[in-house]
Amino acid sequence: MKLGVLSDNHGRLSGVRAAVEIFDAEGVDAVAHCGDLCGVETLEFFVGRPCWFVWGNMDVPEPTWRPWVEAAGAHWPEDVPVIIETEGKTIAVCHGHESVFDGVCESGEFDYVLHGHTHRRADHRIGRTRIINPGALYRAATKTVAILDIGSDDLQFFEIDAKHRD
Repeated sequence: MKLGVLSDNHGRLSGVRAAVEIFDAEGVDAVAHCGDLCGVETLEFFVGRPCWFVWGNMDVPEPTWRPWVEAAGAHWPEDVPVIIETEGKTIAVCHGHESVFDGVCESGEFDYVLHGHTHRRADHRIGRTRIINPGALYRAATKTVAILDIGSDDLQFFEIDAKHRD
């Protein structure tokens, strides 16, 4: 499975649109958004494929959004981390500001921890756990998203070009 990973669009949709174009061209099967959506409009771009997300420190979720989110096929985040289990791998999705974040990264319970918050792309390991930050689509010198191939453990970062900068 190819998992598209993005974060921190802060309500700006042109970068999300560009990310989806990349995801479609690369054959992404599902999407994980690591928070700071700043509105459910972001999720409209992922209708038709599995989508998991978390709320970031800038998100103010409205309970009235829940039926729309679920109708769109996204998974409403109850707790952090949001857990994805696929292809024999366990993936934790966080934003990165949560009090449990360091413990999640250090627990050794997960194959992958996906997060945002810093607005800087990153890829490193703590023990067996690969920790990936796709970068940001807002307030980043270079706007990036990532695609993780779960089966091969291949990770690619993709830059969002200047025409999609907000």
